[in-house]
Amino acid sequence: MAIISSQRHLFDIPDDVAYFNCSYNSPMLNSACDVLVKGAQEKLHPWQRTPANFFDDAQAMRTAAASALGGNAECYAVVPSASYGMSTAARILENHVGAGNEIIVLDEAFPSNYLPWHRLAETTGARLVVVPTPDDLNWTKAVIDHITDNTAVVAIPHCHWTNGARLNLVQISDETRTAGAALALDLTQSLGAMPFDFDQVKPDFVAAATYKWLLGPYGISLFYVDERWHNARPLEETWLGRKGAEQFENLVNYSHTYQPGARRFDMGQKNIPTLVPGSVVSLNQIARWGVKNIAETLAKTNTAIADGLSGTPLVALPQTVRSPHILGATAKAELPDHLLPALAEQKIFISRRGSSLRFAPHLHVSENDIDRLVSTIKTVFNC
Repeated sequence: MAIISSQRHLFDIPDDVAYFNCSYNSPMLNSACDVLVKGAQEKLHPWQRTPANFFDDAQAMRTAAASALGGNAECYAVVPSASYGMSTAARILENHVGAGNEIIVLDEAFPSNYLPWHRLAETTGARLVVVPTPDDLNWTKAVIDHITDNTAVVAIPHCHWTNGARLNLVQISDETRTAGAALALDLTQSLGAMPFDFDQVKPDFVAAATYKWLLGPYGISLFYVDERWHNARPLEETWLGRKGAEQFENLVNYSHTYQPGARRFDMGQKNIPTLVPGSVVSLNQIARWGVKNIAETLAKTNTAIADGLSGTPLVALPQTVRSPHILGATAKAELPDHLLPALAEQKIFISRRGSSLRFAPHLHVSENDIDRLVSTIKTVFNC
């Protein structure tokens, strides 16, 4: 792996802005923005849009996702949101979950990977098992300790969205498969910035919005469906997902055969001429950088931040449970309400989630950004 030099020139970030908030919303690449604008302008001349355009960009997104992130391109569906993907997974599993079964989620999970499973539990009579936050933040052991013979679904992330605490998905996957349960992953807060091995983890379902670590636009997401589920019922019945949909003149002859792979799980209007091509550009750039290289670079940045916090009341997440791209930090006492406003006044942006401050940089961050961040935090705490 290699450390990537600053890529700030690829983003539209002014010199006086220090942005450490990619877990909230990443800055989009300039090149992706150019494609989005071009796609919006194409609507001015709809006569130039052919039936093939309704399919080609989505296929390009599947290919780009597999190249950048791994997995089988035929297993990717194009959906509007992570919650859409997880809701589709929950719908698929309705006939495989019943009373007496258990569905595992994390304490303070992001709603997209909680609410669909809460609904599935209500619908099927299964029990929703919320894994409490472990004192040592060892989520891997905590999840494994809750897997039983009654477990039907394990619905978790690769890292906790509030502070970046890491889960070992290979170990959890082994225990999940031994129990005969399905593994549903919301990787919105990690995919593209943290290495993920589809072959080792063998997930049943993966959902990831593109507007965070995939550097794409808001409103488009990836949904990965393992081949064993490719014959399942989709969440919506879109004509684009049916065989022969490319022949518009024959659409009145309704097809009851789905297109191959995970295409049946695509959303309707999947080929949005702005969002999908913009996501393809971002995925291709991630592939050029390499996710492992991105992760190593961001880990170095977050280590520098953690080192800078030494001597302040903030305590960074231990290295042993820390994700490379997200650094959570808690205060020895209550966090001051004026901390985030004081940082924002200096055009320095981070998030607070629960009791944690969340630092989430990307390749645009400079050493000067880190210095300003640490200096301002020390000023606020009178250090």
